[in-house]
Amino acid sequence: MSAPANGASENGASTNGVTAARYDGAAPTQEKAGRHREASLYSALHGAGAGDGRTLAQLREAALKAYEAEELPVWRRSGFWSTSLTSLDLDALETSVSESGVPDVVSRTLPGPPRAGRIVQSAGAVVQVELDEALAERGVILCSLEQAFEQHKELVSEWFSKRLPIDRHKLEAANAALWTGGAFLYVPQGVIVEEPFEIVYAIDRPGVAQYGRTLVIGAPTSEFRVHEYDLAEDFEGQALHANAFELYLQDGARCRLAQFQDWGSGEVYDVSTRFVAVGRDAYCHWLPALLGGHLVRQHLELAVMGKGGDMAFRGVFFAEEHEHLDVFAVDLHETGPSGGDVHWRGTATGESRASFEGLIQIDPGAQQTHTYLQIHTMMLSPKARVDAIPSVLVSADDVSASHGGTVGELDETAIFYMQTRGLDRPAAVRVIVEGFFEPLIAELQDEALEQLVRERIEQKLAAAREDIETYATSR
Repeated sequence: MSAPANGASENGASTNGVTAARYDGAAPTQEKAGRHREASLYSALHGAGAGDGRTLAQLREAALKAYEAEELPVWRRSGFWSTSLTSLDLDALETSVSESGVPDVVSRTLPGPPRAGRIVQSAGAVVQVELDEALAERGVILCSLEQAFEQHKELVSEWFSKRLPIDRHKLEAANAALWTGGAFLYVPQGVIVEEPFEIVYAIDRPGVAQYGRTLVIGAPTSEFRVHEYDLAEDFEGQALHANAFELYLQDGARCRLAQFQDWGSGEVYDVSTRFVAVGRDAYCHWLPALLGGHLVRQHLELAVMGKGGDMAFRGVFFAEEHEHLDVFAVDLHETGPSGGDVHWRGTATGESRASFEGLIQIDPGAQQTHTYLQIHTMMLSPKARVDAIPSVLVSADDVSASHGGTVGELDETAIFYMQTRGLDRPAAVRVIVEGFFEPLIAELQDEALEQLVRERIEQKLAAAREDIETYATSR
């Protein structure tokens, strides 16, 4: 099989010379020099991952070879701007495994109890693990992924990297080869947990490369919540968070998954891959809130793998100043009947750039699949740019699948109406933008987390007030 036309090797990894490295035992292929500058593919993972019976040590060894062979990736679409990591000085970053305590940013940001459990990783070390004793007695496991490999090896090995690759690009390989700490959550069959499990990755200083690795397993008919927090202090200098997240819901399991990301004002790069698998008659509600980061590239994939599976894939984003956000979200249906509903909303201020590409992919045989994808964006600055790219790839004939998107601006009529009701102009603008996000924020169904998202959006609006007003009055 020849290499794809975009210059990636057959396993999706780019190359940096005339010979394309291969990690499947096949002979190397010849590549044109400079092909590493071509784009990495925007496509669904859609297939078996690296967890094919190899041990953890073997997976790390294979990933390290890929990491050493690859250049930093560039993601590019024809006609659209690129996401490039050329300004990241990866060699200057270090993975620290000697952290001593929970960073202040975690204590300041996270809501207080109640919660079912919490695990916190600072840089490369897990610094806090707590789990409700009653849940532990019922068989719930919450621990570092390293500890899980030592104490629950058979369970972890069955699912680890089951659908995640390890060598599509340099930072994905780095994660697979170099991760430390990590988070592991297992909810046994039939166990229902009302309060959320919190998984926290924090960076409190520059010069850090954090390779987060999370594995969550929901056994049949279990029900639970997971909240992930990605947080950083405001600092000067570069840092990296390269995350790999996988959640597997077995038959009849139900999970509400939320992600709150705020990397602060530092030069934090976030390149992450997240995969959620929904089994037979299982359900997942997934809502990322992407609210800050110097450069953020997220591959988010939700796959319905069993008949009767259903999902709701929600998301909000807010880019400001010079931030760069690149989201690729996949609604994948591997069998039917199945259901899906994708709904994202986002905005941009300052000179930021944000791109959301949403893909519905329905495989052959996934008959009686019904899904819809919508993306709505609001422009708040003359120099910001937002791209919304919905698409559908259907290989079955008894389905309903459609998509839509809108790009809007502040409505002067609505602002005037609110001013006649006693609000000043800044308050009217705030109400309109907050109302734009509110339908999705309310779906978090967690009062403390909802309030945290609202407060962060309000802070961003206040910081960009002058820019927003200039844009509104210039039209």
